[in-house]
Amino acid sequence: MLVDKPVGPTSHWVVGRLRRITGIRKIGHAGTLDPFASGLLLLAIGREATREINQFVKLDKEYIADIFFGAETDTYDREGKITRNYDSIVSRSEIEEVLKNFLGCQKQLPPMFSAKKINGKKLYELARKNIEVERQPADIKIYELEILDYSWPILKLRVACSSGTYIRSLAFDIGRKLNCGAHLQELRRTRIGHFGLGGAVSIDELDENNWQEHLFYKKAM
Repeated sequence: MLVDKPVGPTSHWVVGRLRRITGIRKIGHAGTLDPFASGLLLLAIGREATREINQFVKLDKEYIADIFFGAETDTYDREGKITRNYDSIVSRSEIEEVLKNFLGCQKQLPPMFSAKKINGKKLYELARKNIEVERQPADIKIYELEILDYSWPILKLRVACSSGTYIRSLAFDIGRKLNCGAHLQELRRTRIGHFGLGGAVSIDELDENNWQEHLFYKKAM
């Protein structure tokens, strides 16, 4: 099932809501969205579907990101505390030039405030205790970066990337490369593999009588 997650709830909350609607305990999703982010969640409902979820987790993703220039935060997004302010203003042409550096295969350092685990501990659990640990960069690939709009201090950017790419880290790294600082202001996931928002349903539209109508691949549950 494809669900268009609104801003606010966690991905886990969406799973819990579906469990109550369907009466099925075994439900998983193919990639978390932060609470402040919205957009596409691909959910596997039932034992057979959840066994096959890994093939969807590794699919490429597409996002629309609003990047705020001029300030960095500890979480790399609008939810965090500002750690540094910048005075410099950058032009669209400067941004276009810098974005070229982020295309293709590269190493990306995950943010401390993330669900990635190190030695069995989630990074955000350590970050909340002000414990910073050494993180290993991950191999990612960015296929496309398209500027949709730019009016200082907000850059609206379409990002097509591999699974495992942190858009918050991308925003932070772009800000550092431009020497103007940046954090992620808004994020919307628009695609997972060939699945788009056009086939997604709002969680508020689902109930115990209609949820099966929105399954795109039915198998024994």
